Amino acid sequence: MTKSVTARIPEAFNGIQYNTCKNPKCVNFGLNPHDHPNAYTIQSGGKAFPLLKCKECGETPPIKSNEGISDEIARLLAHTMGDAPLTCSDEACSNHLVPVGTKKAYRRFGTTASGTQRYRCNVCLKTVSKPKHDSRQRDTYHNIDIFKMLVNKVPLSRIVEMLGISWSLLYNRIDYIHSQCMAFAGNRESKLSTMDFERLNISVDRQDHVINWSERKDKRNVVLSAITSVDNTSHYVFGVHPNFDGNVDRADIETMALENNDDSLNAPMRKTARYWLDVDYEKSSSISHKKQLKANALLSRIDSKYQDICNREDVENFDEKTKEEQLPSYGIQIHAEYTMIAHFYYLKALMPNVKKWRFFLDQESGIRAAVLAAFKDEVKAHTAEAFYVSINKEMTVDAKRHLTNDARARFKEIKVDYPDMTDAQIKLELLKQAIAAVKEIGLWKDRWVKHPLPDMSEPEKAMCWLTEHDTFDADHVAWLYNKATIHGVDSFFEKIRRRVQMFERAIRSSADNGRAWYGYAAYNPSIVGKLLDIFRVVHNYIDVRKEDGVKSTPATRLGLAKAPVTYKEVLYYE
Repeated sequence: MTKSVTARIPEAFNGIQYNTCKNPKCVNFGLNPHDHPNAYTIQSGGKAFPLLKCKECGETPPIKSNEGISDEIARLLAHTMGDAPLTCSDEACSNHLVPVGTKKAYRRFGTTASGTQRYRCNVCLKTVSKPKHDSRQRDTYHNIDIFKMLVNKVPLSRIVEMLGISWSLLYNRIDYIHSQCMAFAGNRESKLSTMDFERLNISVDRQDHVINWSERKDKRNVVLSAITSVDNTSHYVFGVHPNFDGNVDRADIETMALENNDDSLNAPMRKTARYWLDVDYEKSSSISHKKQLKANALLSRIDSKYQDICNREDVENFDEKTKEEQLPSYGIQIHAEYTMIAHFYYLKALMPNVKKWRFFLDQESGIRAAVLAAFKDEVKAHTAEAFYVSINKEMTVDAKRHLTNDARARFKEIKVDYPDMTDAQIKLELLKQAIAAVKEIGLWKDRWVKHPLPDMSEPEKAMCWLTEHDTFDADHVAWLYNKATIHGVDSFFEKIRRRVQMFERAIRSSADNGRAWYGYAAYNPSIVGKLLDIFRVVHNYIDVRKEDGVKSTPATRLGLAKAPVTYKEVLYYE
């Protein structure tokens, strides 16, 4: 590899080098191209779109900006960082930058008019206090009602009418509730870094959320994609991350791109690489990559997804824009693959003391690449495994019931033939038989196994072991396949649709030309992220499940809480 070619691959940034071979069976898997220049070449995938080609296995993953990934990780982790420490404001004082709480540096000095604790510096005698989040609020008695209504299927318009409040007051309270939820969750989740986990079984999928058009003359939707990870055991939701940042001014980013001449650079070398810009939208919407592929058979359904992926310019980018979509008018949309990649680095940073990771993923090449890049060292050490899981999400309830009854009948017949075996032993044997009948599908020749015993929640289930190796014995492998499920994340998505009115299904019309009007959907994309964050906290810490007389929440089952908390405790968290 020549020096000029090496320069086309971004250097590692903050310890992140995403641009490596992502084939776990290849000797070049995870090798940094700057440390191993003879392992790769550069191949063009289109104008300003370079691909990294592995000389050993021939895979050609798209190149991404490591700095862009690092910035996105920081955005996702921001809530765990907490507020800046409270210190003396006098820059000439020796206590400047010395945080309140340091022994003999400060002492309590009454409270402010809004009731916030005040401290006096023991050196310069100046006082300092941290403002309360609700110090500017009046008539706060509606706050808990609004909090509960937001997560219990009450539309925003009905909240305004029922409580007799203004729209501006409602949006102000949503901002306040969101900030309190994030502060509460950040404090609790910062403790995850000190906790030890023997094993985590995490299901990962993404859910699209559509923003209604705000002008009759421009009836195009904004589509945000939120990647979500759920612990299948405790059902704790570690993150719901939409590809949108409402704290960034899109005009400022467009100006930055112009000043840096980003349009003349390869995509991964741009300072604005992770953002959707106008030029990106024009390029993406001018080319249609979507084909109408109809498949009913299980293996055909899986293969059609591979065909769809191969039709993309960037195999890791699933959020290519069409003429029926637009970019948000304020804030900025992030290329979804950057949010997806950052999501897995976020999990790793959030929980550094996990001995064994087990990821069960929706069939999406971007998710595959993201987990294999973020956990490449663990994959090499066989302490992280990844599986694709495919199920028929379009099947009717009657069809699911028929399929499940057939599976139960077959199982009863098999039990008659093996009277000395337990149900678990029979299930294990059926799984091993299914693994022996593995089918290779798609461009990457992924090996798919059809589950012999489908159930109502996951009909026509098939699994693919992406990190396959021969370290485990046959029984261990069979039970790994049996653990493969995305039910945890799917049930959370269903709960969101059932509990938050804004995330209901679209009302479609044959005259819409692919557009959809969502009766209760947002017009403001930032509201989507805020309500997802709020609902995640309610699901993890407040919603109770009762088993054998014991009340628990995902947080108590994971070990982050000793008991369920109340809406009031979250709302007035200090």
